[in-house]
Amino acid sequence: MNVSLFWISTLVLPMFASITSISMSNFATAQQAPIAPQQRTQTIPQKICSFDVVDKLLPSTSEKSNSLLSYLAQQGFTQTQDGSWVCYVSDPRKSGRYYTLFKVQQIDKRLVASSFLENNRMIEEQNNRSLDLFLMLIQNHTSTNSTNLNNIREYIETFITLVKQEKIKPSERGYLFNQPSRAFVFYNRLSQGQIKGTAITINLELRTNS
Repeated sequence: MNVSLFWISTLVLPMFASITSISMSNFATAQQAPIAPQQRTQTIPQKICSFDVVDKLLPSTSEKSNSLLSYLAQQGFTQTQDGSWVCYVSDPRKSGRYYTLFKVQQIDKRLVASSFLENNRMIEEQNNRSLDLFLMLIQNHTSTNSTNLNNIREYIETFITLVKQEKIKPSERGYLFNQPSRAFVFYNRLSQGQIKGTAITINLELRTNS
């Protein structure tokens, strides 16, 4: 896709906002485990969180949750004690270690979802799955119609591409991409946690019937 900084800079409304509770606090060290090779097919849809065998190392999530985001369990996410939903991934450079790749949490009347880049780098397929996650949340929890959703898809896809190309630098600036829902996308630097890096984050105002 042909993208440019000029295109994104002429369409966004910048604002400065703090991003609450966005950190790698869910960092965890797993037991030694082999990393199974990824198998992709075009006929079987992949879960957003289905990168490796990490899920076999995690506590059972068989208990039903009343969380607004409980459907994320079907995408391979795990609910933590603080109520957030996370996706873990193995560290390809260190066997037996895994960390949080995606995190989704409700903060008051807003929904915050982050895709973490360790050392400012994306792993394979992270860009596509980040986009899938963000669009799923936008579609399920905002009043966006189908026409706006297509425009939002193009916008966020371009934003993620520019981050991957290192054409957007991390900052606390939020880019407004959906006025009715007061929805913003950020590329921010992590301020807490054991894994250093950055995160692409969306911050959504929940619709009243969510």
